[in-house]
Amino acid sequence: MKKKNLELYALLDVATLKKHSKNIEWFVSNAKKLNATIIQYRNKTNDKNIMIDDLKLLKSLCDIDIIVNDNLSLVEYCDGIHLGQEDILKYGEDINIASLHVREKIGKKIFGLTVHNEEEILIANNLCIDYVGLGAYRATNTKDVSNILGEKADILANLSKKDVAIIGGVKLTDSFKNAKYIVVGSNLYEN
Repeated sequence: MKKKNLELYALLDVATLKKHSKNIEWFVSNAKKLNATIIQYRNKTNDKNIMIDDLKLLKSLCDIDIIVNDNLSLVEYCDGIHLGQEDILKYGEDINIASLHVREKIGKKIFGLTVHNEEEILIANNLCIDYVGLGAYRATNTKDVSNILGEKADILANLSKKDVAIIGGVKLTDSFKNAKYIVVGSNLYEN
């Protein structure tokens, strides 16, 4: 398979950042060096004011699109949002209505949704989202994952009408034919 130039979608998980004794400035510097086009900010532990300060800092340090994970109330401080299957349903009982509600709140900002299988991809094809995060590609230390796609991820990615970001244990050296982005988290700390 010919190696495709995929865009780097850098996952800034605050818990992982602290575990490696790094700060946001280091992360952004590394993301810039690796030509990341998106940074996703994931913070499951801090209060809203700390997250707002972090997002403002990220925006001040780079021109890279900043996406917030799962927190619609923070989208005004960044360029978009990424939601999981469970999280989107907080905004409506039906995924179609929920996605419309989120789109209405964020306007033209970037909107991504996690998908795990063919059924979720086919549903996502008809939603008002910009991309899907497909995975998990392999097991990861930052999230409990029961559905590992492995090489099937690239086959499933071909079914999507939306841009595809391969997620879950992805490394900088991984390559996919049918994706636009590789979402890399822990592997960024090894460079």
